[in-house]
Amino acid sequence: MNAIEIRNLTKAYPLFKVEDVSLDVKQGFITGLIGPNGVGKSTLIKMMLGIVRPDAGSVKILGCEMPKHEVDIKQRVGIVSDDCFYYEHLTIRDTMKMISPFYKNWDNKRFHRYLDQFELSPKKKVQDLSKGMKIKLSLALGLSHEAELLIMDEPTSGLDPIFRREMLDLLTDVMQDERNTIIFSTHITTDLDRIADYITFINRGKLVFHEAKEEVFEKYVIVKGDRQLLDQDIRSKFIGIRETPVGFEGLLGDKEEAEQLFGRYAVLEQPSLEDIMYFTAKGGAVHA
Repeated sequence: MNAIEIRNLTKAYPLFKVEDVSLDVKQGFITGLIGPNGVGKSTLIKMMLGIVRPDAGSVKILGCEMPKHEVDIKQRVGIVSDDCFYYEHLTIRDTMKMISPFYKNWDNKRFHRYLDQFELSPKKKVQDLSKGMKIKLSLALGLSHEAELLIMDEPTSGLDPIFRREMLDLLTDVMQDERNTIIFSTHITTDLDRIADYITFINRGKLVFHEAKEEVFEKYVIVKGDRQLLDQDIRSKFIGIRETPVGFEGLLGDKEEAEQLFGRYAVLEQPSLEDIMYFTAKGGAVHA
C-alpha cells in the first residue's frame, strides 16, 4: 500500500517552478527527500499538506484525496519543521492546550513523556526556545496524536550532533509499527545514510529519481582518474564532473559502463548521497 500518491504535481512561481512530479511513497518505510536548498522540496511538502495549492496534478495521502479530505487526513499526519508556526508569547503548556483539541487521538501522557526526554520545560515560552528546542517541541507535538504519517521538513538543521543521533534512534523506534511512514526532507544527507529506505531526489523543481536507497548506491559510481583519460565523448557521459589541472572526479549513472570505459585505469568508488546531489546539481564540468 502507498502512504502517498502524487500525480503530475505542478506549481509555478515567477522565478521558480515545481514541474510534473509523480511518485508513490510506500507505507511502512522512511523516505528521504533530498536536494539543494531552494529546489522545490518544501514547496512539494506544502502541496502535499494543502498549504500551497498546486496549479495542476493530484495528491492522495493514506488513500484519501487532498484537499477533499484534508481535515480527516491531518488527523493522521504529524508535521515536524524547522519553521515554527506556534505563537511566540505562549508557553509550551499553553501551546499544547491550544493544539491538542484538534486531534481525536491526542495522548497527553505521551506528550509530557517527550518533553521530559527532550528536556523541555512546559513553563518555558516559545520565544525563549532556541531553534533546536523549537524542533524538539515540533517533534513532541507531531508524535503525540498517533500519526500514521510523519512529514519532517529539515528537522535536524538546528540540532546538536548528540540530539540528532537520539532523534534518528527515536524515528527508528517509531517505525517498529509497520503502519507508520516517515517523509524526511533534508540537505544533511548523512542522516539518511543511517535510516532511509527510499530516496527521492528533487533538483530544479523536477524529480531526478525515487528509488530504494540500496538501488541508488548500486547504480551510481564515482570515477577518479587522470585527465588524459577524458575526451569530449567521455565527458558527455558524466552526470557531473570536476576537473583539476592533474585529474578529475565525476559521477556516472551506470557502474557497468564505468568499468567498460575506464577498466583498471581509473578508481571507481561508491558515492555518498551528498556526492550524487552535488554532481547532479552542478551538472557538466566544474573546473578547480
